[in-house]
Amino acid sequence: MHDASAARPLRSAPPTQPLSGRLRVAGDKSISHRALMFGALAVGTTSIEGLLEGEDVLRTAAAMRLLGATVDRLGDGAWRVSGRGVGGLTEPSDVLDMGNSGTAARLICGLLAGHPIFAVMTGDASLRRRPMKRV
Repeated sequence: MHDASAARPLRSAPPTQPLSGRLRVAGDKSISHRALMFGALAVGTTSIEGLLEGEDVLRTAAAMRLLGATVDRLGDGAWRVSGRGVGGLTEPSDVLDMGNSGTAARLICGLLAGHPIFAVMTGDASLRRRPMKRV
């Protein structure tokens, strides 16, 4: 049983310095999508090594470009993203086409929810049949 009187409110502290560092994680599709998205939301440049370059992840890279981030492929699995900052994504000039990537579609829906922009997202026939109400 949960004791509500024992709950403490969350507190946040202002950042004392910018976050920077190096992180090595296993290359997988889910992490690759998120790495590109976090790079697009960051202020400054994010270097990504070991990005899984499958079709789904390439759709995420294309979407981040349409949303105003600069996304460059430097070599095999090596990418650089110049972000727009939280709240800084811009209205895309074209439809965001997720192909068959349900992960990209769902994550980008959440990403867009925090921005006062209009965007249209689509996917292939298979993706358009999948449930999206829970998003």
